Amino acid sequence: MRLSFISGAVLALAGLVSASNVVELDSKNFDSPAQPGWSEEKLVVVTTGPVVGQEKGAFVEFYAPWCGMCKKLAPVYEQLADVFPSSKVIIAKTDADGPAKDLGNRYGIRGYPTLKWFPAGSLEGEDYSGGRDLESLVKFVTQKSGVKSTLKPPPPGAAVELTAENFDDVVNGARNVLVAFTAPWCGHCKNMKPAYEAVARAFKDEEDVVVALMNADDDANRPIAQRFEVKSFPTIKFFPKDWTFPMAYSSGRSAEQFANFLNEHCGTQRSATGLLNDVAGTVGELNDLAAAYIASIPSREEAYEKAKAYVSNLTSSASDAASGVSDEASKRARVAAEYYVRAMERIKSKGDAWLDKEKNRLAGLLSSQSMAGKKLDELKVKINILNAFVAKKIDEITADDEDGDVVEVDEQVVLKDEL
Repeated sequence: MRLSFISGAVLALAGLVSASNVVELDSKNFDSPAQPGWSEEKLVVVTTGPVVGQEKGAFVEFYAPWCGMCKKLAPVYEQLADVFPSSKVIIAKTDADGPAKDLGNRYGIRGYPTLKWFPAGSLEGEDYSGGRDLESLVKFVTQKSGVKSTLKPPPPGAAVELTAENFDDVVNGARNVLVAFTAPWCGHCKNMKPAYEAVARAFKDEEDVVVALMNADDDANRPIAQRFEVKSFPTIKFFPKDWTFPMAYSSGRSAEQFANFLNEHCGTQRSATGLLNDVAGTVGELNDLAAAYIASIPSREEAYEKAKAYVSNLTSSASDAASGVSDEASKRARVAAEYYVRAMERIKSKGDAWLDKEKNRLAGLLSSQSMAGKKLDELKVKINILNAFVAKKIDEITADDEDGDVVEVDEQVVLKDEL
């Protein structure tokens, strides 16, 4: 009965603590077999053979219980141990400011946490100086041990990854390229990455724009970093088409700020969401004609004829080889201009109510997640053009009644303070 009670208590205690795959080391088992035991919070791993300097490589964290950085690393280090088979590689830690202080002195530990890799058969530790995120730690252990982890690789990023081998092929003056020179251990780089990836996704369909990044702290890539005088991380440089010297990027690091910079320097009209912005595809002169058409100033027919003439002139200009406009850009401009005329024709045949109905229909299509990027661009341009009609129409009407609280617009009530 007494034995059953003790066994039950042990099982209950085991249920309250979580098993850890991190091997707990001290001066007694560091380079001799580990012994069973209990830590304050976790079940200590029991090994059946020697630990460091034996047949398996070992990655060891020298930590101190009071160290804030050690506490921050702890959950990541637990994950590291979970993704490597303990039969092939050892992930261990030792309290170098407590029971294993002699180990700390032995290996000259001056700060916490200090991470060292011990190859199989060696007690000479190699300092780890990379990032302390899980991906960086996994990459290091795999490189040193040759053991693959069970960690699923992250999905490929949208930003083009540059190396010393492909840098000159990508940054060759044929396209506008924004390059972020980063380091895996850099906190600012990690904070920037979501926004940078977002803008890379947003501009992925822009033929003349590349959003790229480079691990400039990699030994193989350092000659590129030195060539462009990269001295801190992240350093962001813009390489325009036919560049002679790159331009230092000094704007903010939000996705919107990256997008604004690219639009300004690449002639694009893209928002950080990936959609075109609200002026893409619109033409100032045709916007004025759209407003005149809706307001019947001086007459809809006259505005319509002027719009047709504009499109005709645009077509003639596009056929001129000296125009310097690419075939694709010329085609997009012509299609957008023609839509102003088509919209006027639809309004004439279907009435003013067609504007809102068509805009709502297009907005519904625009919200679809399955459409290709180019189709979404076409829809957004059409909505922008229709907005030129609607916005101008409301402006004209509200201007006639500045003192009122509400005005009537085609049987719809429009609150002036909401315009």
